[in-house]
Amino acid sequence: MKNTFGTSVSVTIFGESHGGGIGAVLDGMAPGIAVDTEFITSQLDKRKPKGRISTSRKEGDEFAIVSGVFNGRTTGTPICIMIPNSNTKSGDYEKTKDLARPGHADYTAQCKYHGFQDYRGGGHFSGRITAGLVAAGAIAIAALKEKGITVGTHIKKCAGIADRAFENIQNDIEYINTTEFAVLDPSREEPMKAAITAAAEEGDSVGGILETAVYGLPAGVGEPWFDSFEGVLSHALFGIPAIKGVQFGAGFDLADMRGSTANDAFRSDNGRVYTATNNNGGINGGITNGMPVVFSCAVKPTPSIYKEQATIDMSTNENSPLQIQGRHDPAIIHRARVVVDSVAALVICDMLAQRFGTDYFIGEQI
Repeated sequence: MKNTFGTSVSVTIFGESHGGGIGAVLDGMAPGIAVDTEFITSQLDKRKPKGRISTSRKEGDEFAIVSGVFNGRTTGTPICIMIPNSNTKSGDYEKTKDLARPGHADYTAQCKYHGFQDYRGGGHFSGRITAGLVAAGAIAIAALKEKGITVGTHIKKCAGIADRAFENIQNDIEYINTTEFAVLDPSREEPMKAAITAAAEEGDSVGGILETAVYGLPAGVGEPWFDSFEGVLSHALFGIPAIKGVQFGAGFDLADMRGSTANDAFRSDNGRVYTATNNNGGINGGITNGMPVVFSCAVKPTPSIYKEQATIDMSTNENSPLQIQGRHDPAIIHRARVVVDSVAALVICDMLAQRFGTDYFIGEQI
C-alpha cells in the first residue's frame, strides 16, 4: 500500500477510520514558513459534519504537530501531524463485516489484503483519513498565500442544482473561503441543502461537482507529457474518496467547440501577457500560462445509504441482501471542498519547488 505523494514536497497519510488516530507527514517544506495553528483548526472545521446534511459522527480533530515546527515556523524537517479518533462505534460494522458494501472498497480491499484490512468504517479507505490531508494542506495553503497564490473551491452543482460560475476569480476565492457552505450565489444554498435533506429522509444520498480556481500561479510550471501540471494534479485529486472525474477549463465542452472558439487568444497589456478567454483552464502543453488554473471534480453520491441493497457475502461468495447501520453522510460534497483545496495546494507547492527550488517559499528571508 503506497500512501505518499509528491517529489520535492511530499505528503504521507496514515491511520484508519476507527483506529487510534489518523494524520499526515509533510516532508520537503522549506524552513522558516509560518505555521498558524488557528488557521489549521479553521480549515479542519470546514471539513467537519454540520447539521442534517452530514453524518452524526462528531470528531474534535484536536491535532498535535509532533515534529518539524519550532517557535511557530517550519524547521525544514518532516512535519508530523497527528489527529486522534475519539468518537468511534465499531460495533456498527461487526454484523456486516463480510458483506461487500456497494460503491465501497470492501471487496477490492479483500482481494488485495486477504482479510487483514481494518474493515471498521472503511478503515484506511475512509474519508475520515482526509482530515490529515486538510491539516497538512493548511500549511501549504498559507505558504502559497505568502507568494500571492490563492486557492478556492465552490459547489458548482449539487443534486442537479447549479451555482453561478466564477466571475472575478480573485474576489470569488476570497469570498468562498469565508463561507461555511461554499456557493458563490447565496440563493443556491438552501435549495441544495433541501435536496440533501430530502435524500437523507429517503435513506439515500446525492453527489455533485466541485469547481476550483487557483489565482496567482506564475507561468512556466509543469512539464510536457507525463508530468504535465494537470496530469500530476489529477493524479492526486483521484486519491480523494468519491472523486470520479476531473476536467480543466471547459473540459468536455471543448469537444463540441470549433478551434476558433476553443482557442484562448493571447493578449498583452503593458507587458503583462494574458488570454482573452480561459477555455484551457490556465494550462497549455502541460505548463501553466499565468492565467488562473480552473478545474472541476465530479463527486459521486455517498455510497453508504440506508436502502436495502444487493451484494455478496465475501466469506462464502454467495448473494446476500445488505442493510447498513451506522452514521453516514447523505452528501459529502460540502465537506470535500476543503479537501480539494488542500490537495491542490500540496501539489502546487511540490511543483513550484521542483520548478524554482525548495527555497522558493522562503523568499527574502534568506
